[in-house]
Amino acid sequence: MSNRAISAAVVLLSVLVGGCGQQLEPFSPASADSTIVGSSSFPLAVDPIRVGRYPGRVKSGAGYFYDEVLEYRVWLHPERGAKPLAGNHDYFVAFAQYERAAAFAKTAAGSEQPLVLIRQFEWVNESTPGQYIVEKGDRVTEWRVEWLEGSRRGPNSISEFLANPRPARDGASLTRPSS
Repeated sequence: MSNRAISAAVVLLSVLVGGCGQQLEPFSPASADSTIVGSSSFPLAVDPIRVGRYPGRVKSGAGYFYDEVLEYRVWLHPERGAKPLAGNHDYFVAFAQYERAAAFAKTAAGSEQPLVLIRQFEWVNESTPGQYIVEKGDRVTEWRVEWLEGSRRGPNSISEFLANPRPARDGASLTRPSS
């Protein structure tokens, strides 16, 4: 991580800490950082200009495959020391690049580790363990960042999965409010 990226994260934190007097809606973005610096360990947001414009209340976890990374989110919790910009409710800061989100999370009071907001056009639903149903549509959900590795959906990903299912990921459901 470059000093420039860390400095940008510190500046963003200063804006949050200094804050304006305006209150946020619960579970909404406090700010968005569409900046991309250098290479990244994880996929970049598919459309950096839209970072911070997706709904805060989304599905969480599951699906086994993703089609697009929309943004990385660092959730902030007033009960853990974050500034109460949305009263006592949680809110987040959105990023186009994982490394910038991770740098911010290290310095922001009341933050959790970054999550990734993904879009799924086709996914595997496992509402009952071992029973897989292929779903199609437009689903937006939050995942743990580490779930991205090896989970990008390709033309044969789902058929190969159904032939040789892998066990559910640890913590497959996150505890974020859903709409």
